[in-house]
Amino acid sequence: MTKSRSATFHKGKAAKSKTRAQPRVRVISSKTVYHGPVFWVTTDQVQEPGGVRVRRDIIRHSGSVVVLAVDDSGTTPRILLERQYRHAANNYLWELPAGRIDPGEKPLAAARRELLEETGYTARKWRCILKFYASPGFVAETMAIYLATGLTAGAAQPEEDEIIHIRMLPLPAAVRMVLNGTIRDAKTISGILWLDHRVGKLNIRLAYHSSRPRGK
Repeated sequence: MTKSRSATFHKGKAAKSKTRAQPRVRVISSKTVYHGPVFWVTTDQVQEPGGVRVRRDIIRHSGSVVVLAVDDSGTTPRILLERQYRHAANNYLWELPAGRIDPGEKPLAAARRELLEETGYTARKWRCILKFYASPGFVAETMAIYLATGLTAGAAQPEEDEIIHIRMLPLPAAVRMVLNGTIRDAKTISGILWLDHRVGKLNIRLAYHSSRPRGK
């Protein structure tokens, strides 16, 4: 049997798209111009994909973890949120527990540590659900959100400069706070909307299965 001309064309086109190389990027030079306890800044001379040479000032960071701690013991999930002062925002913000990954530390270990230190909670089950860049235009910080369930309350161990107020909020209330602008922290918005999407999909599946006739 001979292949059709159309099938051969599409196969060849797919093969070319897989082998097509990305435009090259070349770092001509990189110099550290600031190094602090949390992040450092480099000034890079870069030849970007379009061939243009540009200067890029980049904030470098070891990466952060975020904890979406959920009490799923009831019919409506509840989310653990913190409220604390953020000087860069010049305001108090509602946030998910989060923190920096220390040098040599594994992300999951950092997530467990941050949840305990900031809130006193521990969790039996952990799962990484999202990974993203905080602000890739000039910040190289990556963030990983961990879903933590099976919660147990305990005593918090905050650092000296941390004044944190915690609160458990039902998921619908947290979503309303996102939509009306009360919650303005990007990582927190991402985690809450992810959970709302997943819970919504689960409810749809349950409703579908419960409406099917038995034996089908």
